[in-house]
Amino acid sequence: MLKKIIFMGTPIFAVPILKSLYQNGYPVSVVYTQSPKKSSRGMKIKKSPVHLMAETLNIDVRTPETLKGNSTEYNYIKDLNADLAIVAAYGKILPESFLSLTSKGFINIHASILPFWRGAAPIQRSLINLDKKTGISIMKIINKLDSGPVCKKYEIEIKNNDNSETISEKLSLMASEKILDDIDDIIHDKANFIEQENEKATYANKIDKLEGKINWNIKAEEIIGLINGLFPSPGAWFVFKGERYKILKAEIGNSNGEPGIVLSENLEIGCKKKSLKIIEIQREGKKAQKIGEFLIGSRILKGSNLNNV
Repeated sequence: MLKKIIFMGTPIFAVPILKSLYQNGYPVSVVYTQSPKKSSRGMKIKKSPVHLMAETLNIDVRTPETLKGNSTEYNYIKDLNADLAIVAAYGKILPESFLSLTSKGFINIHASILPFWRGAAPIQRSLINLDKKTGISIMKIINKLDSGPVCKKYEIEIKNNDNSETISEKLSLMASEKILDDIDDIIHDKANFIEQENEKATYANKIDKLEGKINWNIKAEEIIGLINGLFPSPGAWFVFKGERYKILKAEIGNSNGEPGIVLSENLEIGCKKKSLKIIEIQREGKKAQKIGEFLIGSRILKGSNLNNV
């Protein structure tokens, strides 16, 4: 019988997983999450989504700035005598010394089909890369980035209207259901963990805001991937007359024209191949707008050049 589970997670992606474990009777004794941060609008302290859910469920929360060299947390986990730690987008490095502190190790729910897209931004990279499918992998954590043996992989199709937000929601829901199917096998040593094919590994580096700047000299399809991959934040954007515009939703048009040039009154923009038809856009400092609303009084007219303007 399970004694104790440690849960480690931070963003909204991890919330349904924590909630599912709790509601199905698994004894989550403590939650580790990233520490509260000051909000961008002022001095108000903002707790992570997992922190808020743990408080709602009346589970103890710990928010160390780091676990590296942290004897307090090492001894706390050691004395807890837990069976298992489940990690889902915690966002902090787990020192190798911690990995032996539970009887069944540390399990990670990673948002990709490993060995593809190891690292910090698997969902975004998958969409930017125009992958046709993604999924989750349930793996043992070892002292190498997302390289541990995997016991289960679950896949979903990436649809044309998917973006990072919708894929995150789908994978989170899937993970909250599938972990219930697999946790007992893991606890009772019945799960079949298989080593990854390391030679096939790809890496999902952390997203840099500057990656969102649109290069019109690529195919429209690739720009769509960037828009969907970086939605809602940091977003894919261009600059026109000193103002930044974030494209929130777009589709491929069939027009051909010079890359970066506005080809029609409906804000269809030339690309290396085909064109980009904007559906929803957000001017810097303003609310998001559907293209029809945005075009009323817009300074971006047919013939405008959006290349580094």
